[in-house]
Amino acid sequence: MHKAKIFVIDTNVILHDHECIYNFEDNDVVLPITVLEELDKFKRGNDQINFQARQFVRVLDEIVGNDLFNGGIHLGPGKGKLIIETGKPFSENLKTSFREDIPDHRILAIAEYITGKFKDRKVILVSKDINLRMKAKSLHIESEDYRNDKVEDINVLYQGIREIKDFSDDKIAKLYEDRSLPVEEAGIEKQFANEFFILKGRSSVLAHYNPFHNRFERVDKKVAYGIKPRNAEQTFSIHALLDQDIKLVSLTGKAGTGKTLLALAAAIAQHSTYDMILLARPIVALSNRDIGFLPGDAEEKVSPYMQPLFDNLAVIKRCFGPHSPEQQLIEDLQKNERLEISPLAFIRGRSLSNCYFIIDEAQNLTPHEVKTIITRAGEGTKMVFTGDIQQIDSPYLDMQSNGLAYLTDKMKGQDLFAHINLVKGERSYLAELASDLL
Repeated sequence: MHKAKIFVIDTNVILHDHECIYNFEDNDVVLPITVLEELDKFKRGNDQINFQARQFVRVLDEIVGNDLFNGGIHLGPGKGKLIIETGKPFSENLKTSFREDIPDHRILAIAEYITGKFKDRKVILVSKDINLRMKAKSLHIESEDYRNDKVEDINVLYQGIREIKDFSDDKIAKLYEDRSLPVEEAGIEKQFANEFFILKGRSSVLAHYNPFHNRFERVDKKVAYGIKPRNAEQTFSIHALLDQDIKLVSLTGKAGTGKTLLALAAAIAQHSTYDMILLARPIVALSNRDIGFLPGDAEEKVSPYMQPLFDNLAVIKRCFGPHSPEQQLIEDLQKNERLEISPLAFIRGRSLSNCYFIIDEAQNLTPHEVKTIITRAGEGTKMVFTGDIQQIDSPYLDMQSNGLAYLTDKMKGQDLFAHINLVKGERSYLAELASDLL
């Protein structure tokens, strides 16, 4: 007979996904009282983890209502029960190794208690904290990472670009002459929607698979509001960013590859198509320093975090003269609030209809946050996510669990989606060298 497992969840799992309690199938979920105490510390603030904490508390309130936790509360059809477990005394084994005033250790005490109480059932501590999982295993308590929304193998993550050598010179010539090549003539296997190709024979050509017309099309170098592509990856990026049939674009790559600059330049180049250009990024305080402790009002607190976006805007402005119509246009867009740079937390709840929406540093978002952002896209909106999955500032995410990697993995092959992984740095030789060697 099948016996349901018992999962004891850590605070960081909730801060990663506030709907996590629904993802354990018919197994029971234990919420240590210490977790609720910790969530109180995270409820105030504008950061993403603060939002997750508040949402979870609301979810919990809806589940419980006026009922008491006598033996747990059922989470719904096909689901197990949610149990809130109060604090438990430390065993002698725990006392000899761990301090009692540490929240993580109090969670361990509850996990140990549950393991001893339900010897006929499998008890697993779920945490995104590697150290806590190791501590649990040292006490012979099973532990796992929260993997509901992880990319299984980051090494095979979709790149969006494929290079094919020894390609037919006749087909390359046809792409140059006719600008397109039917799929049945190309002989390329298993192409994804909006996948880009570098086709090489005696000569070479850049191409794009158009899922709407079921053909390969030549990709030409285009200039996006003064910004010229410097390599094939940037050429592909501009193509995807300017293509109005592609409603969702993700750009990944290390610092200096031009992700944000290209996205912003392409957006400004299409200013007449969209009512608004919105450039946002999540704020993740470094060195565990809460942004609330910084001096000044809200705008002054977040201004340093937004500066890289203003720097990219300055690069575009420098492509033109100081009194040029192009510079004047950018200033007018900002003045009329049609070009806005803002922390991601500040735009929650706003309408996103007919908007060119760029989300920078998207590797610091959880999969749930990415889903929430995309599902709010109104008619005529285009969304661009940029980031470096190897440079994650959030302590609750890694290369496999961040929202940008998850988005790329789940959306590949969709007609409305394009992804390009930029490899070559173009900021400077020094920046490229540092990125490769340090």
